[in-house]
Amino acid sequence: MNSKIGFSLFWGIFLIIIGILVILNQLSVISLFWKFIWPIFILVPGLIFEFSYFANPTLQNAGLLVPGGILIVIGILFFFSVFTDFVYMDILWPIFILAPAFGLFQLYLFGGRRRALLIPVFMLGFIGILFLLANTIGDFGRIVFPIVLIVLGLIIIYRGVRR
Repeated sequence: MNSKIGFSLFWGIFLIIIGILVILNQLSVISLFWKFIWPIFILVPGLIFEFSYFANPTLQNAGLLVPGGILIVIGILFFFSVFTDFVYMDILWPIFILAPAFGLFQLYLFGGRRRALLIPVFMLGFIGILFLLANTIGDFGRIVFPIVLIVLGLIIIYRGVRR
């Protein structure tokens, strides 16, 4: 099947289903809460980017994985947050930092393994995980986080002076 036909078929069916659900909601046949549906509009484009790459995996198409990975991670985060009434968002906000790291890591894996991509992947990943750990550890994290920063600063200074 031609990829353009598959793309058109997917979007056509997707829009038809959304339209039917909205009509059934308006007629009170089903109870559709927009509160639970809006993350689909973030997740689905991410899945389409991913599908577009994996349907035709070439180095030229590998760039599709970055927005795809970002939108999928954020879409999943929003789905979780919607179903938990955003109670955990004050803890999970570092996932917004991890989302680009995920997309860039996919680009690294499937886009020719350019080592330079690992620099932002590790920087964003480290910062995101550090904040996520600081948030989940609680009061202990308020002490651990600055200590980690101090240790990292000392390591950087030591390495700079040693050269």
